[in-house]
Amino acid sequence: MPPEVQHFEDFELDQGAYELRRAGRVVRLERIPLEILFLLVERRGQLVTRQQIIERIWGKDVFVDGDTSVNTAVRKIRQALKENPDKPRLLFTVAGKGYRFVPLAQEPAPVAAETAAPPPETPAVPVPKSRRRFVFLSAAAVLLAAAFVAALYLGGQFKREPGKVMLVVLPFLNLSGDANQEYFADGMTEEMITQLGSLDPARLGVIARTSAMQYKGARKDTAQIARELGVNYVLEGSIRRADKQARITAQLIQTSDQTHIWAENFDRDLGDVIKLQNDVARTIAGKIRLTISQQVEARLAAAQPVDAQAHEAYLQGLQAWNQRTKKSFELAIADFQHAIAIQPNYALAYAGLGRVYSLAPIFGVMPPAESMPKAREAVERALALDSSLAEAHATLAFIKAHFEYDWPGAEREFHRALELNPSDANAHFFYSNSYLSPFGRHDEALREMQTAVGLDPLSPPFQSFVGVTYRWARRYDDALTQFEKVNRLYPNFGINHGRRGRLLAYTGRFDGAIDEETKARILAGEDPRTALEKAETLRKALAANGPRGYWEQVLRLSEGKENPPEDHVGNYGRAIVFAQLGEKQKALDCLEQAYTEHDLYMTEINIESSFDALRSEPRFATLLRRVGLAR
Repeated sequence: MPPEVQHFEDFELDQGAYELRRAGRVVRLERIPLEILFLLVERRGQLVTRQQIIERIWGKDVFVDGDTSVNTAVRKIRQALKENPDKPRLLFTVAGKGYRFVPLAQEPAPVAAETAAPPPETPAVPVPKSRRRFVFLSAAAVLLAAAFVAALYLGGQFKREPGKVMLVVLPFLNLSGDANQEYFADGMTEEMITQLGSLDPARLGVIARTSAMQYKGARKDTAQIARELGVNYVLEGSIRRADKQARITAQLIQTSDQTHIWAENFDRDLGDVIKLQNDVARTIAGKIRLTISQQVEARLAAAQPVDAQAHEAYLQGLQAWNQRTKKSFELAIADFQHAIAIQPNYALAYAGLGRVYSLAPIFGVMPPAESMPKAREAVERALALDSSLAEAHATLAFIKAHFEYDWPGAEREFHRALELNPSDANAHFFYSNSYLSPFGRHDEALREMQTAVGLDPLSPPFQSFVGVTYRWARRYDDALTQFEKVNRLYPNFGINHGRRGRLLAYTGRFDGAIDEETKARILAGEDPRTALEKAETLRKALAANGPRGYWEQVLRLSEGKENPPEDHVGNYGRAIVFAQLGEKQKALDCLEQAYTEHDLYMTEINIESSFDALRSEPRFATLLRRVGLAR
């Protein structure tokens, strides 16, 4: 039996925690590459054939395009290990056979690298033999991404204001020669996006971080990127750190004719990076003829120096926050608190801390009753230090909506956030689903979602949530169409499979629902065999007792430890199941308990179709009044 934690170089591969760490920090790696790495390290020094990998990951009963899938997964492993496939030091390719993991100096021979840029991974999900199917993995996803983005433009899904120029900040290159400094380059990219987004709200729109980071390491020229994102300008940059100094190179490209309209090198002290970002922002404003208001100019001029160590801790917190896992949220809280301990007047660190605390319940870090007061305290401190922080206003709006049910306050804070930074895709996203949708203002909610997608077109969560917004509006065909588009474009985005599965179940299409729910479980990291066994219990329950049998089995599964995100768990989720079963009083009991617990999903009770049968109940009307949604 191999040890639970394997060590090589400065890496730790922890099977118990299901993660790869380097120097104590989590290295982001998707499920299938991580599973393959577990297998390779477990058999270190031995040849592991492609067929062995396929059987271990996908099973014997599923047919996959082995070359495409395995090559892609191995490429992602090498990226995580910062390894050059032409000069491997850990993972060697045995030509025509498979791979050998050798964490030593000796190199097995002969070796051959994979294709430089194989298509992205599309995970194949095994299904029971009774419903056996062929699953082929191909390069189609690569073409789909660009085609889907183009289709969104042609179909009007992107909502962008006429006369507004669009800019993307490409991921800054880390030239420090130290892979551990990636967080610094990524963080500087994100800060630059935020800085530019609030520069001239009426004239400039800036593509959000999620979409911009899709191009990290991509071998695409700016013309292709411009076509895919619909931008007028591209800002490229690189960072080289040495001791307490940083050299930053930036260049601005006009995409219409690929003209380099500005380029400059900056050598600055690490404590001077905020002023540097302001200088770059002012220069770009001049080059593309923006109008900086007196208010924005005053904010730029008033920017305070930041302690270099505090800034570093803040950027590490941003990196952890963007990984969106329970463990990474815990790291982000610690990093932001560390930044504040170093520099107690660091407004951005308080804003980051508040943002993490506000979403901590969704990732199981802590219950709302514990996290939300901490979130409010942090964002209020951030706003006391700098009232111009759009992200802090958006977080405060989220707290007022989901925890305090202060709807006028939530609306006011959302409007302020969007006034300060209309390029904040997250503010549009949460204004849509945390304020407009709960009040049944579905057309407005969809317009806000379209604006969010326009600013962050390659964001799987945003694309998927368009489908949720359609479902709340009872536009079920549109919702299914959207979920299917996202499944084609991002087949390994498990939450979308779960959302499509739930909609299929709500509309009585249980076989398809079970297929999608099974994919969601596997993509969330559940053992495929266990997920398939659960699927079989659902099919048997459905065959024996129809829809009631299905929902009764869903209720039993919801009580288990392993369930995918947004599944029917907790009192709110169980209320939906009881409502589907027609057990109104049990559903109301669960909703009342969810209200007591400050469950964040309580803001959806006015638009959740499963509760239609409860709307005539006095207890339900009381709950609507308590959460401030009674009409």
